[in-house]
Amino acid sequence: MEDTFRHKGLRERMCEEMRAKGITDENVLEAMRKVPRHFFMDPSLDSLAYEDRALPIACGQTISHPSTVAFQSQLLEVKQNDKILEVGTGSGYQACILAAMGARVLSIERHDELFQRTQRLIVQLKYFVRCYHGDGYKGIPTSAPFDKIIITCGAPMVPPDLLKQLKIGGMMVIPVGDENYEMRRITKLSDTETKEETFGNFSFVPMLEKKQGGNNKFL
Repeated sequence: MEDTFRHKGLRERMCEEMRAKGITDENVLEAMRKVPRHFFMDPSLDSLAYEDRALPIACGQTISHPSTVAFQSQLLEVKQNDKILEVGTGSGYQACILAAMGARVLSIERHDELFQRTQRLIVQLKYFVRCYHGDGYKGIPTSAPFDKIIITCGAPMVPPDLLKQLKIGGMMVIPVGDENYEMRRITKLSDTETKEETFGNFSFVPMLEKKQGGNNKFL
């Protein structure tokens, strides 16, 4: 893998585009300058890597628009050493952005092929991300509670198991709906109370349950 001056220049231009689209968190923008998006996709798509568009990866999934990654990251209000659960590892790009922002990231992926491929890439890139293979609806209860939870696929509802794994005062960013997904930020005020904010509609691949048997596992 090679990160050239051209790639760095394209990332800088991408970040200026993100700023123009309302991304004001400098921690988000600095992470996006650092993390080479082209590493997370097929080399044949290199010329498109820094355009604000979703692109295909394995298993019928996509790497999200840079603006969507930036927006969800900004909504999370990431602080140094936050323990963050990401549901939907996919290419690994969002997880590495959060890690570059100083978070400790645990990421879960239901597709074994993506899990294996992305886990190897993240190890190679040396980001602080621990990868799990399993059902995102169940989360990772043995590592709870989490400061923040981010769901990078469209969910039909807020999974109750994930809400239980969020600490009091913690935030969850999740797209909810059917085909058109409304971005929501949920702050857990107590074990019985939450505050919910909405931030418009986005396109995502749907969040699916892991159908095969067995427990979630860590590599």
